Amino acid sequence: MKAATIRDVASHAAVSVASVSRVLNGTGPVTATTRERILKSVEALGYVPHSGARSLSMSRTDTVGVILPDLFGEFFSELIRGMDLAARSHGLHLIVSSSHGDADEASAAIRSMRGRVDGLLVLSPHLDDFGLSATAGRLPVILMNGGEVGDLPSISVDNRGGAIAAVEHLLQTGRRRIAHISGPAGNLEAEARLAGYAEAMARAGLEARVVDGDFTQTSGHQAASGLIARGDRPDALFVGNDTMAIGALLAVQEAGLRCPEDVAIVGFDDVPIASLVRPALTTLRVDIVGIGRRALDRLVGLIRDKDAEPVEAVHETVRPTLIVRGSTQPASDLSPPTGADTVLTGGITLGKT
Repeated sequence: MKAATIRDVASHAAVSVASVSRVLNGTGPVTATTRERILKSVEALGYVPHSGARSLSMSRTDTVGVILPDLFGEFFSELIRGMDLAARSHGLHLIVSSSHGDADEASAAIRSMRGRVDGLLVLSPHLDDFGLSATAGRLPVILMNGGEVGDLPSISVDNRGGAIAAVEHLLQTGRRRIAHISGPAGNLEAEARLAGYAEAMARAGLEARVVDGDFTQTSGHQAASGLIARGDRPDALFVGNDTMAIGALLAVQEAGLRCPEDVAIVGFDDVPIASLVRPALTTLRVDIVGIGRRALDRLVGLIRDKDAEPVEAVHETVRPTLIVRGSTQPASDLSPPTGADTVLTGGITLGKT
């Protein structure tokens, strides 16, 4: 049997096609009697609106595009989870793509989504806001690069401030030979965390020791193994993210050393596994799910107001929270009961940057 069309519904209900469209899309005035007659016709004919045609007629797809540098790992799964929770509450769907950490691939992914989504959430540490504006065209965009921002609305983490807090915490626990395992070169977040580490070490009059990593567990393990093998072994490691920090923790334990007694470790992000390893990982907590939800909610606001007069972009800065766990202090030195987290800093700041 041939599927019913909107014209069939209009004929069955003895109304115009425009009236059926207004009822189905929830737009425009229709009397209660006409609405009831149309809905009965829809049910009687088993009419199912064509989503593609509906999107074209309304210039809306009810879909949001998400561009991330990678889809692997707890950080990105938690970020997507936050976006998905918010999207579901707004009746929207997500299309997610990875740029594989490459600016050209990010641009290609954005171009492929034009005409298919109502707006974009972009976390591409290698793509500046000028290039993004040129590629996205008139699509509403929320930028999540974590570095310097320009004219696009954005949400970023205070990576530099978080790194300073990590080093200052290690200094307060008596560590002085503090090394840093950094993220990949060219990554804005990694560079900001490296800059914060260097600034804090310089303030303390201490020598900075940096080994490159790439945000993977393997690179954290290799970097820590190399540092441990040197004659002047560090007594603490500030690691660019939790995934590398867990690799570094394994390297310390494999070398027969104790954490935190011989080598203290601080990570960054507070992914779920950070509290499950032993010793539990001291880290800079970023509310990953919350950031995903907030980014999606803000994008929905832009989509709904895209025809309004342009307003000054709002840049939100998320202040990481230092979570003190066993990897920087023996459990006996922590004031809360064993296994509990000590929260030292955090917050969100809105405004111009």
